[in-house]
Amino acid sequence: LRSFQRLASHFVDIADFLLVYIEEAHPSDGWVSSDAAYNIPKHQCLQDRLRAAELMREGAPDCPLAVDTMDNASSAAYGAYFERLYIIQEEKVMYQGGRGPEGYKISELRTWLDQYKTSLQSPSTVVIQV
Repeated sequence: LRSFQRLASHFVDIADFLLVYIEEAHPSDGWVSSDAAYNIPKHQCLQDRLRAAELMREGAPDCPLAVDTMDNASSAAYGAYFERLYIIQEEKVMYQGGRGPEGYKISELRTWLDQYKTSLQSPSTVVIQV
């Protein structure tokens, strides 16, 4: 989350960043991960999810935070489970990172944003390939 926060701070002039907290991947009363940073039980109601999301806000206090519904509509729509990075521009997905944790690559997102920033500064058309 810290690397995401640094990225968001670096590109604040060209992009709006949003964190979306979804279903807990490794709840403390379920499939527990040995390297889990927090002890979060499975969400039984939206209030549980909202409380857990506040922990995410602590890691990125300057970034807006949304919370998925209890039917996991956002996670299902974007295939986000466990974690995923997206760039959406004018209602179109411009970049879709791999599923986390293995496919969660801040470096790919940084490269895309660097290329996009360069294209904004250049009068010629630049094609960004991912």
